[in-house]
Amino acid sequence: MKGFDPKFSDLPDYILGITKEIWEERGVDSLYRYYAPKIAVRSPDGVVVGNEGVVKATIATLAEFPDRQLLGEDVIWSGDEESGFLSSHRILSTATHLGDGVYGKASGTSLRYRIIADCACRENQVYDEWLIRDQGAVVRQLGMDPKRYASDRIIEEGGFGKAKKPFSPAVDVDAIYQGTGNGHEVGIQYAEAMNQVIDGNLAVIPKVYDRAAHLELPGGQTGHGWSDADGFWLALRSAFPDAEFRIHHVIGRSDPEMSPRAALRWSLDGRHDGWGMFGRPTGAPVHVMGLSHAEFGPWGLRREYVLFDETAIWKQILLHSG
Repeated sequence: MKGFDPKFSDLPDYILGITKEIWEERGVDSLYRYYAPKIAVRSPDGVVVGNEGVVKATIATLAEFPDRQLLGEDVIWSGDEESGFLSSHRILSTATHLGDGVYGKASGTSLRYRIIADCACRENQVYDEWLIRDQGAVVRQLGMDPKRYASDRIIEEGGFGKAKKPFSPAVDVDAIYQGTGNGHEVGIQYAEAMNQVIDGNLAVIPKVYDRAAHLELPGGQTGHGWSDADGFWLALRSAFPDAEFRIHHVIGRSDPEMSPRAALRWSLDGRHDGWGMFGRPTGAPVHVMGLSHAEFGPWGLRREYVLFDETAIWKQILLHSG
């Protein structure tokens, strides 16, 4: 690949390779080489600008979870050597809570949770990133409720007037990467299905999803089949009935020896005006940052992986409602 270290054979090899080097081989200093000096990393928690901040966050996470592994389940990508690449990297992370930190005193608890990272890459560096870790799954495995965890974070950050606000377009920085995907038919099919589901046309689910679809959902929840897909998307949408749903990036791929796959980056912006996934309506303005992967088979969508951060949503609700 033009401008990349020749040890990497293609973009998935680059993404998987630098992830292992940084985290499992303890090459944290390689972030200065693989991450652009002014990279913007967006997560539901906020925006970090500059690789110095990324290095500090990585060291803090390793101190709390020193045996952490990042198992790359898939890299769904688009782009080329001239315009740059966008990689949507799905990770299954395993770790043991062996150090004190943001999740409290070391508990010795073994964790398993997913992450999806969308990384814009060019000439051996990541220069823009959108990252979601399944915080709901993490805190539940540590014996905490996502709402209570969000409340505790507000208190620890100085209370309602001082607590850090979660990510929203208002706190975002301009992205260098301006691509919207690759126009592949599988990506378009998945995006069209999600638009219909969010618009309330739940009847599309039996038409698009395999009847035995396997679902990996926020909070470390697993579902199967049409009814679980219907229930999940309905519970999310009903909590924010008038929110604007936007798909920001769409990738589709058909690679040898793999199922056709799609990756979406999306958002919901609106008020918490309905009963649903987040309890009694509060009217709180909420931004939901979402990333999704899907695999398709002969009978439709057979595996779906959806991530958003429940704790960041609860934090926005609590900062509004007190």
